[in-house]
Amino acid sequence: MDFRYLGNSGLKVSEISYGNWLTHGSQVENEQAKACVKAALEAGITTFDTADTYANTKAESVLGEALEGVRRESVEILTKVYWPTGPGGPNDTGLSRKHIHESINASLKRLKTDYVDVYQAHRYDTETPLEETMEAFADVVRQGKALYIGTSEWTAEQLQEGHRLARELRIPLVSNQPQYSMLWRVIEAEVVPASEELGIGQVVFSPIAQGVLTGKYLPGQQPPEGSRATDKDGANFVKRFLTDDVLTRVQQLKPIADEAGLSLAQLAVAWVLQNPNVSSAITGASRPEQVTENVKAAGVKLEEGQLKQIDEVLGNVVERDPAKTLQNAPQTRPGS
Repeated sequence: MDFRYLGNSGLKVSEISYGNWLTHGSQVENEQAKACVKAALEAGITTFDTADTYANTKAESVLGEALEGVRRESVEILTKVYWPTGPGGPNDTGLSRKHIHESINASLKRLKTDYVDVYQAHRYDTETPLEETMEAFADVVRQGKALYIGTSEWTAEQLQEGHRLARELRIPLVSNQPQYSMLWRVIEAEVVPASEELGIGQVVFSPIAQGVLTGKYLPGQQPPEGSRATDKDGANFVKRFLTDDVLTRVQQLKPIADEAGLSLAQLAVAWVLQNPNVSSAITGASRPEQVTENVKAAGVKLEEGQLKQIDEVLGNVVERDPAKTLQNAPQTRPGS
């Protein structure tokens, strides 16, 4: 496993991190989830990403149990706050001071730890003044409950304003967690340049485009049983890629992967890691062997010619519009 600095901080994270969105506490039984975490640790992964909203808090609990007995200083735990949790009352969502403080305390209990390494705003809250949000994050850092602050799916402008306030409050805003893959490159035009200037690193999710870049979805055929496309929670996220044009082009990536000695999934993860602003790529797993396969993408250097071939194969099915970050964000607090 190779390691990278998280933004311009001194914190190192594993190039490939383990995330438990849509798996722990929902798709995967607890014992299997723990086996996946064990496989991640054995493969050299030290960075684990979760969120309070995953499986309505259950995912954090499963991760906390799976990491019990592991030396705390040897892993980096990232979690998030914003989306509704609990019964979904009017203050069970967003980035108000109340919700942030209540959420970090609950997350630490579930994760069985005194602190998280990075506490992330899971989206931008349009209904709470950014000053209130950043002051609450500053409290969390000063109380020792989080070492660093991050965001998820913030626009370049939101990152710039958040970073300005963080500097004034003297707290480290060091990461952003966007969706990023060969097929979804909306961060490249604005978010990445702004982040490079601010010293913010990307911890990207869905580098395999919710499984589409594994090649398991075939044009003209029904999705395999048990896949993300047949899961009630995951289907909405993957459906944008399930067109015959996209799926045909993904199959055409196979010779490039073969030449590099990689599976399609490994090629996809290696591709996002070619971007120097990416600190880590989050991969999930429902079986331990998937973890073992994913880590083979660490340290891979793709040739310029291979990157050009990938672009030629995918052509105009790649989404590059930077406006998509804001368009896909909630305009009001969900569930409030």
